Amino acid sequence: MKAKFTQTSLDKIKTTGKAFWLTDEDFANLRLYVGASGAKTWYVSFWKDGRKQSHKLGSTGAMTVAEARDGARKFLAHLALGDAPVKRNERKLLLGEFIEKHYGPWVEAERKTGKETMAMLRSSFQFLFKQPAEELKKYELEQWRMKRRSEGSKAATINRLVTSLKAAINWGVDQELIESNPLARLKPLQEHDSDEKIRIYLTSDEKTRLLAALNAREARLKTSRESHNKWLAERGKETLPSLDGGFADYLKPLILLAMNSGIRRGSLFSIKWGDVDFAAKTITLRATITKAGKPLRLPMNQTVIDTLAAWRQQSADTMPKALIFPSPKKKGALMVDVKRSWEGLLKAAKIENFRFHDLRHDFASQLVMQGVDLNIVRELLGHADMKMTLRYAHLAPESKLRAVELLDGKK
Repeated sequence: MKAKFTQTSLDKIKTTGKAFWLTDEDFANLRLYVGASGAKTWYVSFWKDGRKQSHKLGSTGAMTVAEARDGARKFLAHLALGDAPVKRNERKLLLGEFIEKHYGPWVEAERKTGKETMAMLRSSFQFLFKQPAEELKKYELEQWRMKRRSEGSKAATINRLVTSLKAAINWGVDQELIESNPLARLKPLQEHDSDEKIRIYLTSDEKTRLLAALNAREARLKTSRESHNKWLAERGKETLPSLDGGFADYLKPLILLAMNSGIRRGSLFSIKWGDVDFAAKTITLRATITKAGKPLRLPMNQTVIDTLAAWRQQSADTMPKALIFPSPKKKGALMVDVKRSWEGLLKAAKIENFRFHDLRHDFASQLVMQGVDLNIVRELLGHADMKMTLRYAHLAPESKLRAVELLDGKK
């Protein structure tokens, strides 16, 4: 199939899910291979030893149409003179250009955390953006890692940043924009400090204090609402809805749901009333809101059922597509964070070093300490394999004891 190649026409070429070839109308020896994934690569065709052959020139991300035509002509000229083809002198794709023009649009469109990934790449690796992507030096990354460590960054944090950069470059290699990943053999740092970062459960006393602080906050907000309504009524103004018999705001139902389901914070913010099946006692996390990108159906215990039923009674919008925990600042919008209210609650409960995400760890830890099988815990957490779930294994020494005691009867 023939096509008139211009920079504009290249962007308009649509992928069909199958690979195909296009030939330049202005220069029949220049051909474009469009892969099934959409990657586009320049080739020059020629006859040798009685058969038609092709020579790869480079990707459309690394060569313009004009550069591809020029490269094809130089190749054919050397071939006509009987010389060995010279290595193409294509412009190397800079890391910044690759990140901003190629990887960025894809990751933001295809990945739930795409915008966060791009923000992280820009803030962490801007110093590499003017270098060719396929010529990055492991030594420079080692120096950067040492500097980050000296500034107090955790090994797990640094590894996560480097993994994101390597994943971006690997995508570029898959798309034939980059020849190879120069960081492929860069080994991750040992994460001796990662275990110290995680508070995997609340003590019984801490949990009591947390719930007491939560109830005290509820009472304080309700008293404040009642006082304000009294002030409004005395001045003949319209009063706000009473909070008697319901929750003061989103925080208590959100925390109770997190403690009893193990659902990640981001997924909690994204669940809708249509995801809850009270009759079947299940919550379905859609593939678009799970970390693994796969749907997850979770059972609800009575605490979750009662909490959601009560919260539903006072929610303004309970249609299937309505968010269960919408933003309190903008109607119908997605909640972004609960950092301020969460930190205030921890301060009141006198609990230190405990993140909202650690409620998920507490959920898993309590199950393991109650003797629940690790594989069941894995399924409830939505882990793809046992690797992540095994961090809780040490909380069930009785299970190991019971296992070896099975051998006592075989003396």
